[in-house]
Amino acid sequence: MKAADFDYARPASVEEAIALKREQGDGARFLAGGQSLIPTMNMRVERPELLIDVNSLDELAGIAESGDVIRIGALARTAEIGESSLITRRLPLLARCVEHIAHPAIRTRGTFGGSLAFADPAAEWPAACLALDASIIAAGPAGERVIVASDFFLGDYTTALRDDELLVRVDIQAQREGARSVALEQSRRRGDFAVAGVLAQAEQGTDDTLSDVRIAFFGIADRPIRLATVEQAIALGGSDGVAPACDALGSEVEFTSDLYHAPATKRHLAGVLLGRAVEQLVQAED
Repeated sequence: MKAADFDYARPASVEEAIALKREQGDGARFLAGGQSLIPTMNMRVERPELLIDVNSLDELAGIAESGDVIRIGALARTAEIGESSLITRRLPLLARCVEHIAHPAIRTRGTFGGSLAFADPAAEWPAACLALDASIIAAGPAGERVIVASDFFLGDYTTALRDDELLVRVDIQAQREGARSVALEQSRRRGDFAVAGVLAQAEQGTDDTLSDVRIAFFGIADRPIRLATVEQAIALGGSDGVAPACDALGSEVEFTSDLYHAPATKRHLAGVLLGRAVEQLVQAED
């Protein structure tokens, strides 16, 4: 199949892009990497009247450091994040995600901001932003506003972005020295979206405990999931905390199904991956 007819615009600034979107309303879509939008257009799930191509906007590009905050432009490609020495040093959890994301050709085109705006619940970048307490910056007619990751993802392919807003960058606090991170997922084939996945980060606490535990799950519900009860159980018990953490996960999460996997399967996989992630965090601290 091929896409239905559409008009095309290539704005020269973020302000022009936002003005075009506001003028066209629901009939317009922003085009960045196109790795999600173009396939849905070809299948005629999406039928935009106007594509607003933002790829030439330098203000949306790049990865930079501002004190202890790492700023990732919405147009930063997944491959660029994987190759960035700054990301490897200061946000290693993101670097660990890259190997799980699709395939090299898709990583070369797919953008960080595009993945967040699309909000596929089985995608790695939304879960990573949730785990790392990212601040997502959106620009609209009234200027910029900051949306914390915990408020950004509202459900299946649904975010807090307004119709006339464009995601412009993400600000993430750099990982502290000595913290460890793990990215694990189960997929039907390498590069497929995750059936279930877990991203975990922690620091060495006292008396063989972990501190600043951050755990986000993806692929198991209608959005990425992070639970204080799960993190507290792991912080207090390490590997011994996995069982109560799984109990909390089972009681607090409404697991979803997909074409091949029932909610019970996803619950089981989430628990297995959590146990493996915690084991790796604990071993890294020994």
